[in-house]
Amino acid sequence: MSLLSELWAFMRVRKKWWLAPVLLVLLLVGTLLVFAQGSALAPFIYTIF
Repeated sequence: MSLLSELWAFMRVRKKWWLAPVLLVLLLVGTLLVFAQGSALAPFIYTIF
């Protein structure tokens, strides 16, 4: 959690708000790959990338 708090402080102080959507998309793609790894949807998700 300290990494997230440091990242939030960096974005707040340096006014780097454009990083928020980038990090959100990376987080969503990462969770999608983790959850789909053991399911029957895995071959279909990997063809997207």
